[in-house]
Amino acid sequence: MPRRSAAVYRRRRLVVIGGLVLLLAAIGVGAWLLIAKPWASAETGPKPSASSSETSTPSPSPGTASPSPDPSASQTPAIVACEAKDVEVAAVADAETYAAGVLPKLSISLTNKGTKDCTIDVGSTTQVFTVSSGSDVWWRSTDCQKDPSSMIATLTAGTTVTSKDPVTWDRTRSSVETCDQENRQRAPGGGASYHVEVSIGGFTSPSTVQILLY
Repeated sequence: MPRRSAAVYRRRRLVVIGGLVLLLAAIGVGAWLLIAKPWASAETGPKPSASSSETSTPSPSPGTASPSPDPSASQTPAIVACEAKDVEVAAVADAETYAAGVLPKLSISLTNKGTKDCTIDVGSTTQVFTVSSGSDVWWRSTDCQKDPSSMIATLTAGTTVTSKDPVTWDRTRSSVETCDQENRQRAPGGGASYHVEVSIGGFTSPSTVQILLY
């Protein structure tokens, strides 16, 4: 068998080496494709959630203290509504006796017997004057009242206040049905005795004031 020349062996080695180089190159390219995935575009890849980014709560920066309530607000007690045990209500008349044709003017006295200030609605909405003769109710200030209103006022502890604008009794018998009548029944005079009771803010005077009509 003829012996191959050295040139033939060199060519074979070059072919084998070249094949190995190509094989290694192919393996390397395949591994890079698996790792990098260049075909996955940004449009088809996962997108950040809008809700997660919009609803996230930022954490406070270091050294930033949260606002705390004003200590004076919690230390200052609020003025509460008046209670029956602390309030004394009384009806006040501008006279004890009234001559014929003179109309009684009625007011309210309020006393805070408690040790703390309190609030009370002193508006006309809560005021009711009642004039009676025995068990017969002659007149109520609310029967023909117009445009009643509320007014919250602070009643200072240990003080007495009196309403400035008196309510006038026209010496007639009142009724919601006869408010527009000019000739309502007139209260008898001649020294007849009448008693005035008043309530305000839900508190009623414990006693009445007597007036005499002539």
